[in-house]
Order: sequence, then C-alpha cells, then structure tokens
Amino acid sequence: MTQAELDALMAGGLDDSDEILAEEDKEIEIKDTKQEINDSFSNENYAKDYRVSANIAWPPPPPTDDHKMVHQLDDVTKDSEEKATQMLDKLDAINNFFMAAEGGCNTVKDGIKYNIEIFNKLHEKFPNIRAFQEAIDKNTELLNSIEDVIGNIQMGEDEVMMTMDMMQYQDIHRQKIERVINVMRALSKYMSSLFEGKIDDEKRVGSAVHIAGDTTTENLVSNDDIEALIESLGKK
Repeated sequence: MTQAELDALMAGGLDDSDEILAEEDKEIEIKDTKQEINDSFSNENYAKDYRVSANIAWPPPPPTDDHKMVHQLDDVTKDSEEKATQMLDKLDAINNFFMAAEGGCNTVKDGIKYNIEIFNKLHEKFPNIRAFQEAIDKNTELLNSIEDVIGNIQMGEDEVMMTMDMMQYQDIHRQKIERVINVMRALSKYMSSLFEGKIDDEKRVGSAVHIAGDTTTENLVSNDDIEALIESLGKK
C-alpha cells in the first residue's frame, strides 16, 4: 500500500477498514502468487538464457556448471592433460616413423656403397669402358643424397624429442591450477565458516521493506504497519 492509500484509509475512518484490508489481503495474495510463479520461471529462464556481456558487471553469472569456477578449472586440467597425452602419443608415432625411415635409408645406403665397390673393380679392369665410370659417379651422387636424407631424418628425430621435453610445461601448469583450486576451496570453506550463524535461516526475522533513510521505498507501507496503525486507531 502506498502512502496515498494509507492517507485515504485514515480519512475514511475505521468503518471501511476491514473491507479495505480484506481487499488488500486478496490483492497481496494474488500478487504474491503471481510473483512466486514469475520468480520460479524467471530464475530458471535467467540461468538458462543468461549470456555473458562485457558491458554488464552486475549481477554476476548464475552458478550453473558453465560458471562454477572450480568446476571449470577441473575441466581445464582434465581436458589439457588428455590433449597433452594425445599429442605425446602422436609425437612418439612420428618419431617411430622417422626411425623406420632412417633404417630404410641406411639399407639403401649400404646397397649404393656395394654398387660403387663393384663398379670400381670393373673400372680398374676395364678402364676404357666409360659406362663403369659413369655408374660410379651416379652412385656417388645417390650416396651423397641418401646421406643428406638420413641427416634430415635425424634432425627431425631431435626436434621431436625436444618437443616432447617442452610438453612437460603442461604438467607444470596442471600443478599450478591445482594449487589455485586448493586455495579457492580453502577460502570457500573459510568464508562459509566465517558467515556461519547460530540461528537457522528459517527462524530469522524477515528483512524490513523500508528503513528510515531509504529513498527507494519511502512511499511503501507494509501490512504490519497498516495493522499496527488500525489497532492503534481502534484503541482511541
């Protein structure tokens, strides 16, 4: 009830007070019912449809799974550890391919060396046959090329090993995040203990709608105030 309605009630006397109060009670009951329904839907829809905005600092996001800090950090450590394990497995597979390629190249290298040895013997016995010398030159070029390939493969293996060593940062980050989680959990328990009261919430007195000095609720009067006023008028 507003202050104007209260003034009208006082001006009309107490004759119509019961009827007015009955109507007020019905209106309040209907409003409370509607408000409860709206609150139930609005809270659910708010949590469901909430979207983070850089322009809105308050109120904070609802405590859904997407906004629970420890829950999110646990997901980060879990997902990053899984992905890091998968990456290490892939790097290990690449390294195995490099080793297999290096083994194949060494086999080819041995074959080329054997060819050069044979053609050298033939060239010594038949120096006038140019084909033997050309075969020696060709196989020598192939030998140099295969040695370059083997060198590149070995460099690739070294890079893979260095990458696997650098991937250890993930474990360090995981330990740091777990440290943060433990601190947050300790703070949460401390704050819960700090604000713990001796009186159950159900037994606590409700908050006042209007307190002297408030500017946003100065025109509102509670039902208790109305009943107290009518009771005081009835005693006169």
